[in-house]
Amino acid sequence: MSTTDKELNRGKLHRSLKNRHIQMIALGGAIGTGLFYGSGTTIKMAGPAISLAYIIGGIIIYLIMRGLGEMSVHNPVSGSFSYYANEYWGEFPGFFAGWNYWFNYIVVSMAELSVVGIYVNYWFPNIAIWISSAIFLVVITLINVASVRAYGEIEFWFTIIKVAAIILMIVFGIFIVLFGIGNHGVATGISNLWTHGGFMPNGIWGVLTSLVVVVFSFGGVELIGITAGEADNPSKTIPKAINQVVYRILIFYVGALLILMCLYPWNMVGTQGSPFVLIFSKMGISSAATILNFVVLTAALSAYNSGLYSNGRMLYSLSLQGNAPKVLSKVSKRGTPYVGILVSSLFTAIAVVLNFLIPGKVFLYLISIATIAGILNWTMIMITQIKFRHKIGPVEAQKLEFKLPFFPYSNYICIAFMAMIVILMAFLPDFVYALYLCPAWVIILYIAYKLKKGCKSLIH
Repeated sequence: MSTTDKELNRGKLHRSLKNRHIQMIALGGAIGTGLFYGSGTTIKMAGPAISLAYIIGGIIIYLIMRGLGEMSVHNPVSGSFSYYANEYWGEFPGFFAGWNYWFNYIVVSMAELSVVGIYVNYWFPNIAIWISSAIFLVVITLINVASVRAYGEIEFWFTIIKVAAIILMIVFGIFIVLFGIGNHGVATGISNLWTHGGFMPNGIWGVLTSLVVVVFSFGGVELIGITAGEADNPSKTIPKAINQVVYRILIFYVGALLILMCLYPWNMVGTQGSPFVLIFSKMGISSAATILNFVVLTAALSAYNSGLYSNGRMLYSLSLQGNAPKVLSKVSKRGTPYVGILVSSLFTAIAVVLNFLIPGKVFLYLISIATIAGILNWTMIMITQIKFRHKIGPVEAQKLEFKLPFFPYSNYICIAFMAMIVILMAFLPDFVYALYLCPAWVIILYIAYKLKKGCKSLIH
């Protein structure tokens, strides 16, 4: 019996996610509030050359996704790279990868849930942030517990809204650039890309430091690997999703930002609110702020929805590996690992409590360690893929349906790139403390692993 069959028989996961679900899950995971509000920060760092940073980051992420995709198509399981690290590398790497990923998404989910309350507050200022956060926590949890199809459908439509907003921005922006529509008939042209200090106003250093934020903005694309255990046809849907999602993300990010910088000098972006508000306002849409608030609310809910989904599956997989309590592998009649979902939701509820106790102050240190946790995840994926190739041998490797291009050089390039990002973080005040917290986090997980091993030996 294959690993996949074993997993399905033990846990009764349902292969209910269609190609359209997986496409949008992966796309939605990487398009969030970072683009809608955070793009102003990256533009200030690199100027128009930020487009190069997103292209470089996109290439690296594509290679990482191909490495994960190779293993996911060969052995489509719900635990994704935690399972692969355990199977092809060792017990501690599997333990570390799973819990590190889970923690990463708990923190991200907490942050997204917190901003959900802020966005609701825009329309209903009398409702406390913690109340609206609590309401959406319950709603999204119930959706995830209901069925994987319910999660997939909700995430599909959440992403449609986000993507539609970006496409509208690009289209409206093109009309302004080429025809001056909404700008009193005066076409802006593209000269803003080089007339304010040049295309690369802050030099190579500006582009390099922006890569830290750029890489972080791509976080979430690895959700494709998590969906493998519930994809209805993983050998077709996973490769298709991976090959299409990266260039779509690049189009949305690079396209949107280039249009934005054509409309406004790069050094003015971020000085007048959100880039999207600027463009919608330019088009004469008076309700731009309301539209944007709805879009970013959707983006935050989408991120939380995906975070809860992936965390439930990760706990499920860790339980099957023996790296988490057995109760976490329990699955409902509808095929959802409901215990893992509820436990993850309970930890995320800390965000509600914190918003009640200290409204307006949110998780600076936790977010920083989540950044480094994401880098650790991607590095481990590429190391695990090398271990995977060594384990199956060159003969079996030739038979792989979805190979990582340029193996093993792709792996070394990606690992070196992530090492460079870590070094660059030391020069950014908002990220430097993550470097201090990272060793502590590794030690905590190692101690937890040793305690788990000790408890197992006592039982046996």
